[in-house]
Amino acid sequence: MRPDLESTPKLGFGCMRLPLLDPADQQSIDLAQLEQMVDVFLEGGGTYFDTAFVYHEGASEKALGQALVARHPRESFTIATKCLAWAIGSAEEAKSNLGTSLERLGTDYIDFYLLHNVGGPRTAKFDEHGMWDFVREQKAAGRIRNWGFSMHDGPEALDALLEAHPDADFVQLQVNYLDWENPVTRSRACMEVAAKHGVPVVVMEPARGGRLAELPEQVAAPLLACRPDLSMASWAYRFCYNLPNVLTVLSGMSTIEQTRQNVAEFRASAPFSPEEERALAEAREMLEKLAAVPCTNCRYCVKDCPQGVAIPEIMSLLNLELMTGNRAFAKGLYSWQAVKPASECIACGACEAMCPQSIDIVRQLETAAEHFE
Repeated sequence: MRPDLESTPKLGFGCMRLPLLDPADQQSIDLAQLEQMVDVFLEGGGTYFDTAFVYHEGASEKALGQALVARHPRESFTIATKCLAWAIGSAEEAKSNLGTSLERLGTDYIDFYLLHNVGGPRTAKFDEHGMWDFVREQKAAGRIRNWGFSMHDGPEALDALLEAHPDADFVQLQVNYLDWENPVTRSRACMEVAAKHGVPVVVMEPARGGRLAELPEQVAAPLLACRPDLSMASWAYRFCYNLPNVLTVLSGMSTIEQTRQNVAEFRASAPFSPEEERALAEAREMLEKLAAVPCTNCRYCVKDCPQGVAIPEIMSLLNLELMTGNRAFAKGLYSWQAVKPASECIACGACEAMCPQSIDIVRQLETAAEHFE
């Protein structure tokens, strides 16, 4: 990892879920509270702030410009923001996002600029819009200090992207102890690919969207027995802090109380003791046992599906709902992970004939359509 990246503190401030004055209005960011949060984070030793062109319908960048850039020396922090080029109709508009982001933030350069949510069929849009050459040009011009990309895809896709773009300065990946060995997310394998290419990782979803901060009682029990003084979220963050090749670990902060707790637990964090490792392994095993669909993501079912239904991804989300007890959370992920939804299943049975686990896939897809659509 480059020396300038090594100096980044491991706790990063995620700006996707900022405090709101009106919960029904994503643009009504509570600026006074955000200013307090920014100050506490900086005083606690944090420097990395992560936002995006689309967060809070564009208001996140502007609020960060007011609460951070306008109030603190520019050299005392770093900013990451992103361009969602795959959702934009033209190359010109996609490239114009950078100028808009700079204006909203009130700065003349971005420390970490990301091509947002690359992977799968979305990658073609970044290629078509010429975004890879664009970020290289903007880095040479000084408007970007480091460029990279975020992705929710498997290690094979990550390997191909880093082979095609070996000059990427960093990548942003979903990593947490629940997804570490998950056959769909495959966090461990993705981290290994990034390390192979010598590219540092910004960790997103370390607490799985907050789900690992709200564990079922029986899952939380071994962690509380081992360290009753720690929050559930701190276990998730420490798992990621201690991984090699990590640039920073993003925590989406919504209140001043969360910020204070995150900073305090980060400053007191240390590698897991043997007792803590055993407690976390027990909790993870219990969490995985709550899953009821024995899908291993072998993907045999996908090959002969005439509708192209995203069967493994849907099975994984059914398990996530069972593990977390939170249907709304799984439904939110389903809205974009299930590219071909369960309702498109025609019950032909081709998938079940191919499944080594003998899963009743058609019935499970009916359940998914009922729960998530």
